[in-house]
Amino acid sequence: MRAAVFDSGVGGLTVVKSLLEHNLFEEIVYFGDTARVPYGIKDKNTIIRYSLEALEFFNNFEPDILITACNSVSAHALEELKTSAPYPVVGVIEPGVLAAKKRLKKDENILIIGTNATISSKKYERLLTKEGYFNITSKPTPLFVPLVEEEIFEGPVLEAAMEHYFKGLNPDGIILGCTHFPLISHAIKNYFEKAKLIHSGEAICEYLEEHLGIKEKNKETRIELFASENPSKLKKIAALWCGI
Repeated sequence: MRAAVFDSGVGGLTVVKSLLEHNLFEEIVYFGDTARVPYGIKDKNTIIRYSLEALEFFNNFEPDILITACNSVSAHALEELKTSAPYPVVGVIEPGVLAAKKRLKKDENILIIGTNATISSKKYERLLTKEGYFNITSKPTPLFVPLVEEEIFEGPVLEAAMEHYFKGLNPDGIILGCTHFPLISHAIKNYFEKAKLIHSGEAICEYLEEHLGIKEKNKETRIELFASENPSKLKKIAALWCGI
């Protein structure tokens, strides 16, 4: 099977890393819209337009499935992608909620962090509330995306941003509602030592295996990387994070 993976920038590589570790696909085609990152500060109609343009790009590769490794796209453009694509489209929000359901108790305090677009959609809260979770705090953390895009994964600048966003919070579990955020998960874990972190990469693999029956283990996965701007930077982070 050939999977297309789409993200607004480099963050979706965290999903690619998990897909490679699980060997679920023979081939992965990745596209990061690095020229227009971040999507999280843009309005819904713009996110939909950018997403449909990415779909046109992927149609050239005839994928078997499209994984939108972007929470902002999953929050605002998933239905439009499903309607337009001639193959299945999977977002990251529903898998993230199902992963939280497995790992977090109903009375635990959950912190959701993500872009402005993802948090304002309230999609995580609605799905979690349906599952019986009510101790939910949502926090937009827009500074984290450009920091990751600038390859700032630790240090005083990131620590200052976390103090700005996280001061006074004490969650039991944190949903990393942006695929950029696993790249700074070690720093977040150091700030919240006892909190359980849930990120889209592992969640999407569990979802693909359990709900779509994609369990085939391939000995090797071929991968092609594309970016709308500065592809060498994307490939550099892919080598650092995914070992490719």
